[in-house]
Amino acid sequence: MRRNKKTLFILLLGLVALLAGWSTLRAKTGQENPDIYQQLRLFSDVLNIVEDNYVEKVEAKKMIHGAINGMLRELDPHSSFLKPEDYKELQIETKGKFGGLGIEITLRDGVLTVVSPLEGTPADKAGIHSNDQIIKIDDQPTQDMSLMEAVQKMRGPKGTRVKLTIIRKGERKPLEFELIRDIISIQSVRMRTLDPGYGYIRISSFQSGTSADLKKALDQLESENHPLLGLVLDLRNDPGGLLDQAVEVSDEFLDSGLIVYTGGRLESQKMRFEAHKNSKPRSYPIVVLVNSGSASASEIVAGALQDHKRAVILGEPTFGKGSVQTVIPLNDGSAIRLTTSLYYTPSGRSIQAKGIEPDIVVKRENPPKEEEDENPDQGRRIREKDLPRHMENSKPESPPSKQENLAAETQKMIEQDNQLRRALDLLKSYKIMAQMNFR
Repeated sequence: MRRNKKTLFILLLGLVALLAGWSTLRAKTGQENPDIYQQLRLFSDVLNIVEDNYVEKVEAKKMIHGAINGMLRELDPHSSFLKPEDYKELQIETKGKFGGLGIEITLRDGVLTVVSPLEGTPADKAGIHSNDQIIKIDDQPTQDMSLMEAVQKMRGPKGTRVKLTIIRKGERKPLEFELIRDIISIQSVRMRTLDPGYGYIRISSFQSGTSADLKKALDQLESENHPLLGLVLDLRNDPGGLLDQAVEVSDEFLDSGLIVYTGGRLESQKMRFEAHKNSKPRSYPIVVLVNSGSASASEIVAGALQDHKRAVILGEPTFGKGSVQTVIPLNDGSAIRLTTSLYYTPSGRSIQAKGIEPDIVVKRENPPKEEEDENPDQGRRIREKDLPRHMENSKPESPPSKQENLAAETQKMIEQDNQLRRALDLLKSYKIMAQMNFR
């Protein structure tokens, strides 16, 4: 018992030191709280009572971590305590390769909610949607789970299974999905030519290297199309990522002016990010596609280009995550992720809980399903190959080339995506309207 008391005393000394630093910080802002040490005394009393009277022996470190986690969860859905293993996972995630389902989640009104599935991942392939509410993970209710606890339960070795129970708007009963975990290696930037002169770039997340990959994609599109007459920048279901990458992506299309600024209680949390003149101008028209799965960093890009009248924003209102989290490492290898500021578009708009309103609202339409005829023989026209003793074509068909396959794939993508079609039509109409004489 004496040894346990000593352990608790050392832990409490650490908390005193932490709170002394916090108190100094409060003094700097002129908001000293004289009751903090009384509250710490209360915490110490509860800790001792639990240690002495709980029905089972408890680990002091586990209690302290639980207390810190509970304190941060009281603040907002995005502030959290990261145990050493959680902190390592976070560092891996921002580099673009990790094991799991490929799903970005948040807490909205206390409910675990999907921001968006990452493109090409198990969650995306299984049909998980933005704004789905996850009520169970492997039959365990998520009601009292923190974000990191939920992430941990969905992560795991490649090939293992996890079951998600989901409530979806418009569905009468909860939906169940059984997903197989995979290595999530995200290619954050993809590109293709839609039509001669018109390019398409998809950014699925903002991770280290995204802006460099964007430059390569733009250079390739510009070399393939002389000139490049317009660009569709697709940020739909992009859950965000690194702030510096959002700034650099925006900077690629702006030559001057404010991109985004942040505002917090401390001067150190107030930052401004300005655009710089590019050595290579990107002066073509741009349409940015967004939807409710576009969050955080993707909203920074959409907001900056919209405020500078540099692009037309088309699609549906975005998610509305306008807060900045700072990860602060601690001495034992753990860390806290703390909301330290809000970010604002160049015109001063806060995106928090509001999102970006598109210039042109176009709701996504589900592509029509190919209906299979229940009786294929009924009403079927007879062709030459159906006649008895018909002559075979002796000339073998040559397989389609790589370029032909890509063109067919692109055409199918455009046919099945009404928002993309609208964006492409808008870019083409810009060229037509510019050539007209309205006198």
